[in-house]
Amino acid sequence: MSLAKSHTLAGIVILGVVLLIWQFLPPAMDVPKFIIPTPMDMLKELGRMYRREDLITNTLSTALYTTLGFAIGSALGAIIGYLLGMSEFWERVLSPYILALQIAPKVAFAPLFIMWFGYNATPKLLVTVLIVFFPVLVNVLAAMKTVDRDMVNLARAYSLSRWEIFLKVEFPSTLPNLMAGLRIASTLAVIGVTVGELVGGNTGLGFLISYGGGQANAAMVFNAIVLLTLIGIVLYSVLAWAEKRLLHYIPKKEH
Repeated sequence: MSLAKSHTLAGIVILGVVLLIWQFLPPAMDVPKFIIPTPMDMLKELGRMYRREDLITNTLSTALYTTLGFAIGSALGAIIGYLLGMSEFWERVLSPYILALQIAPKVAFAPLFIMWFGYNATPKLLVTVLIVFFPVLVNVLAAMKTVDRDMVNLARAYSLSRWEIFLKVEFPSTLPNLMAGLRIASTLAVIGVTVGELVGGNTGLGFLISYGGGQANAAMVFNAIVLLTLIGIVLYSVLAWAEKRLLHYIPKKEH
């Protein structure tokens, strides 16, 4: 059996054990279903949510704004990170403001965005963009500072333009850091959307979590959390696949 198959099998076995414990332990300890529902309770509730709570629409809404917020936030973070990395003057001027925004708790902006834009999709999109923006910006900016200066000077000696130096030297050198920042941002994007939906959304899985909590329906809350996790896993897996294709030239560590 190959190592990859062994890892997969071990993961399936662990998942099966966890689900069995989850199914039988809470009832055996007389834990009420509204505190910890069993997997079977969650499956029954999932069917009810599909029939009564417009589950597909809410899930697609969260997935859409997660992807959209991730794409916009990542693009802005990468562009500004590269621009600041190419200009030491502007990086020094703007760094205090960037640091202040980075330290500020992003989720605290959600009520403010709701006051500005109302109870619609805009606040959750903006919170997601804000949360995604900084990991990408910081990774790109840090990578630009570690680019081999000898390679840059060699490119200048060959009379390459500033744009050509960026495309041929700086961008390839910083691509691993950019991809690492994108992977981190993909996990945070789900948090951003969920916060926006919890605070003031009327659609999405975050809204179902809030609604389920108000109804003391723990199974609904658990189901929404599982679906949010799956959305994050899918987005992260896509980025991991893209990173593997783009950075295939980097040697992998032998185990």
